[in-house]
Amino acid sequence: MTLHTGRHFLQIPGPTNVPDRVLRAIDMPTLDHRGAEFAVLGHDVLAAVQRVFRTKQPVIIYPSSGTGAWEAAIVNTLSPGDKVLMSETGQFAALWLGIANKFRLDVDMLPTDWRHGAPLDLIEERLKADREHKIKAVMVVHNETSTSCVTHPLEVRKILDRTKHPALLMVDTISGLASLEYEHDAWGIDVSIAGSQKGMMLPPGLGFNAVSEKALAVSKANTSTRSYWDWHDMIAINKQGTFPYTPATNLLYGLKVAVAMLEEEGLENVWARHKRHGAATRAAVKAWGLEPVCQDPQAYSPALTAVMVPQGHDADAFRKVVLDNFDMSLGTGLGKIKGKAFRIGHLGHFNDLMLMGTLAGVEMGLDLAKVPHRTGGVAAAMEVLKGRDVVAMPKAAVA
Repeated sequence: MTLHTGRHFLQIPGPTNVPDRVLRAIDMPTLDHRGAEFAVLGHDVLAAVQRVFRTKQPVIIYPSSGTGAWEAAIVNTLSPGDKVLMSETGQFAALWLGIANKFRLDVDMLPTDWRHGAPLDLIEERLKADREHKIKAVMVVHNETSTSCVTHPLEVRKILDRTKHPALLMVDTISGLASLEYEHDAWGIDVSIAGSQKGMMLPPGLGFNAVSEKALAVSKANTSTRSYWDWHDMIAINKQGTFPYTPATNLLYGLKVAVAMLEEEGLENVWARHKRHGAATRAAVKAWGLEPVCQDPQAYSPALTAVMVPQGHDADAFRKVVLDNFDMSLGTGLGKIKGKAFRIGHLGHFNDLMLMGTLAGVEMGLDLAKVPHRTGGVAAAMEVLKGRDVVAMPKAAVA
């Protein structure tokens, strides 16, 4: 076993690095979640997450993973037999399909090659053809974490508006929120689904649903059984700053501080930082002569970059070389690209020097693992970072 010094480099696309400031906030004595002191915290975090989702609508906070937030979106708005439109953009879209199937939804799953975002032309074709409005929801993954391909929710909303289709727009932004530009209200999203362990810079354990007025009305009329996930139970008691069952109290301490950090940097600056790091990483991949999984420049993710390894080489064997030699974790390929690709996370609590260290570890690992490549990826990324616009930097750093 190799002895490593210094901090482990966690460069998977989630769970992400948790800032020390957030860890210190979580490290608090347990609070009475029925007391007046907790109610202050409850009101604070409920308002804070509304600002991150860019919504004036309710945001429900569950003690759950993102998978739980997927399930909550389904059971509140849909019933067995309801028709929904989805697109298999990657492993997480496929997993969401699995949950939809368990709830016996009638799913029209549009296939893709896992190297592009959702096929907008096919979505529009399906909605135009659905003259009886049997499709009750369009469900898309904003930032497909397995492939690093983005589907732009606003473009899906435009299609729904053009076709005058009443289906709900549900968006999984689990790895998109607080990493990519996101506007729940302005983009006309009905249900936004997110988790704490990606751009929100927290450990796993919190799931989120942001819900529109339309989604709330659909939910009230929906006769499907739900208890733990019921939006209306949550919203009713949230007005008192508390929850219908025991919340993840210490994670809520961390959530308050995480949102404060995002707002100190400025959400627009956070989005710009992720774009810069995505561009720098793709410059490195190009210089190495490797191929990104995502083949559409309009769909490149600012939050992570998935990279194909040359045929005949094992991406997981390469990842092991990097872990053993440099104490750095890279994301594995998932589903159809298992063993064929690795993923570089550059989201959450992250900066230029962390990115340069990450890319240096990748470049050295490629050499040690004897994966065919060219040198110069780190230098190419550095050129992108050196050309940054100071407007994209946190105000405190410019002052």
